[in-house]
Amino acid sequence: MQPFEVTWTDHTFAPIRDRIQAYRMPRTPPDTGWTTGCDPAFLESLCQHWAERFDVEAAAATLNRFPQLKVRVDGLELHAVHVVGEAEGQRPLLLTHGWPGSVYEFWDVIELLAFPSRHGGDPSDAFDVVVPSLPGYGFSDKPKRPIGARTTAGLFRRLMEALGYPRFLAQGGDWGAGVTTWLALDHPEAMRAIHLNYLLVQPSSGGDRADARAWKHAQEAVRQKLGAYSMLQATKPASLSYAMADNPVAQAAWIVERFHDWADLRQHRFPAPFGMDRLLTNVMIYVMNDAFATSTWFYAAAAGEAVRSVPEGRRVEVPTAFAIYHDTLLPPPPRAWVEGGYHVTRWVEQPHGGHFAAMEAPELFVPDLRAWGREAQPLG
Repeated sequence: MQPFEVTWTDHTFAPIRDRIQAYRMPRTPPDTGWTTGCDPAFLESLCQHWAERFDVEAAAATLNRFPQLKVRVDGLELHAVHVVGEAEGQRPLLLTHGWPGSVYEFWDVIELLAFPSRHGGDPSDAFDVVVPSLPGYGFSDKPKRPIGARTTAGLFRRLMEALGYPRFLAQGGDWGAGVTTWLALDHPEAMRAIHLNYLLVQPSSGGDRADARAWKHAQEAVRQKLGAYSMLQATKPASLSYAMADNPVAQAAWIVERFHDWADLRQHRFPAPFGMDRLLTNVMIYVMNDAFATSTWFYAAAAGEAVRSVPEGRRVEVPTAFAIYHDTLLPPPPRAWVEGGYHVTRWVEQPHGGHFAAMEAPELFVPDLRAWGREAQPLG
């Protein structure tokens, strides 16, 4: 177990900047905006900002705002943010990101969750906050071969034990929802409760219900419209990695397109609610760590680990909260069907915010987790 700091400097960024400035934009159909991929006009603007105005050392300082460490688990060095809050060990909370996110997704909520009294809140709502980088992502080691959400759940359970938390709460969206659900399925003795803002692991029974059939039909329509990236990453990740290797602009275009497509933009014009610097800081976590290719391995490993369905005849018995945001990637699932596969104790439909809930709507995300924490593990 070793402390960790991000060591980006203008010198280490210089070769990346050179490649950004040397990049030649391909020919694209005129006036298509985001309909055929990343909007070329936006990408040119993003790259200009990246090369000329992005402050890499300020970004590193931001990423070093919270204490971080690396812990060796089963031969992998896992990176994690670890903030001991006002709970002082009594209420540990594991927050798990997905793709194409990072630990940086949670930057606006970590202190609010760990130290509520600093922001006018009740100290009895505090958590100890642990935010790990998924294996192959960010500052964590790259596995030798693809591993997915189920294997990662076991790694994260042992990570929490190493940090002194034999039982804990867990929250996640996207692949983080998969890791969190498999923690509840495979390691229920370690879990007090879980909180999900994405249904990645679907119930194995009740799929013939009319509401479940309608939801699956709607989800398939979304998959046809927005899911080409997922199919490619699941079936041909090596081919994609050849195109992306040593190409920061291509990586940025692929990642930022997801932020555009999955955000709740009903009241915003992109890049709101993120902003250029925040988008680029997240992209940099991939680029500076050469993590793009290995991050896609989660998709390749999903089928082999059968991570997307609750095993037949089983149910998530750990108390489960769902927060339903306006996530374009996932239509709101029918509660009655979900309850067939999960022990649902809390169900909140949020008025706004999209796939990247903690980044897009921290003002909703934090109160919801505080209320869930009070229900799941009240502090004396």
